[in-house]
Amino acid sequence: MTTAMMDMASLREAAGTHLGYTEWQEMTQERVNQFADATDDHQFIHVDVERAKETPFGGTVAHGYLTLSLAAPVMGQLMHVSDAKIGINYGLDKVRFPAPLPVGKRWRGGAEILEVSEVPGGLQVKSKVTIEAEDAEKPACVAECLVRLIG
Repeated sequence: MTTAMMDMASLREAAGTHLGYTEWQEMTQERVNQFADATDDHQFIHVDVERAKETPFGGTVAHGYLTLSLAAPVMGQLMHVSDAKIGINYGLDKVRFPAPLPVGKRWRGGAEILEVSEVPGGLQVKSKVTIEAEDAEKPACVAECLVRLIG
């Protein structure tokens, strides 16, 4: 994995740039359980290992919102803007969960800069972040994320 290093000036020209992929890491049951506790979402397909074996998933799966939340650290690993004082999540334009992210599977994130636009005090970056499970036909999450970088 390589982190794209740039400044605000070069970021303005980065639309269309694919930033690459993070390293593979395992989605663990512990992480899913911690997310369930933090969000009060204890649906059995996430936390009941035995009962989840009887579903079409064949075991527990990460919450969709847990999978989506991986977009922030993925972008943090793949891109660094040297003269940005702060980056603030501004929102999402589109989010889809085409496939589950099974517990025990390895996942990685990839990102592409779609648009860079001027906002008061800095830039807004629209990126497409994809979370994929190893050997899966479809990604677990595809999200268009908006981040405002203040310079």
